Amino acid sequence: MTIEASTASLSLDGKTAVVTGGGTGIGKGIALEFARAGAEVAIAGRRPDVLGEAAGEIRALGRRALAVPTDVTKREEVERLIASATEAFGGIDILVNNAAHGGSGPSMADSDEERWDEIVDTNLKSAYLCCRAVAPGMIERKTGCIINISSVMATRPEGCRIYGIAKAGVNFMTRGLAQDLAPHNIRVNCIAPGAVRTDMLTADVGEDEENWDTLASYIPLGRVGAPADIGTVALFLASPAAHYISAQVIAVDGALYA
Repeated sequence: MTIEASTASLSLDGKTAVVTGGGTGIGKGIALEFARAGAEVAIAGRRPDVLGEAAGEIRALGRRALAVPTDVTKREEVERLIASATEAFGGIDILVNNAAHGGSGPSMADSDEERWDEIVDTNLKSAYLCCRAVAPGMIERKTGCIINISSVMATRPEGCRIYGIAKAGVNFMTRGLAQDLAPHNIRVNCIAPGAVRTDMLTADVGEDEENWDTLASYIPLGRVGAPADIGTVALFLASPAAHYISAQVIAVDGALYA
């Protein structure tokens, strides 16, 4: 198939998306960017209160929103999420696997099986379950876009080791799944954020602005990222402008680990 040269479009008019972990932080930032670009958005997470608030913000932009409380580490709940979004929107064009569990805490050597399962299941198994649930519909429609959210910590051996292992698995899965689904016109990419000011990172850094200024001083661009910084990259990857991009892991970290 030959694609003629044209003006790149970031419009998502007529598209539908599912964003896990969509009630706060990076997930909410992505969901709002998609809505501004014209998409109808289903958001999933464990907290009905924050999901409801985020869905209200999406509707305020003039788009349909669906809030589905979901534990994305459970296959039955993931299948219910995808079925609900498919029924509400008539199909799913875009999946964003953003649900995450922070990697702070004991080192890998000092952790236990429960901690391992908690971090790996939330960061890696959830992405597998969501991809597995959404792929058949995308294959049937012969179109789709999957965006996984990883982390620059996937390539850093120091600190956050279990988290980094899980996110490295997300990177690996992205590349393999992109090859598997390419014959069906489905693209799979990954965004690896650096330091982004979210509730998850605040749990480590704290509320003191001096701590955030110190963190920013290590970042060449001079500031900590915002959810919208990740949202705009996700919008590009989900849009027609990125129609020939697949199997990529894109770091968005202000050159922190350049």
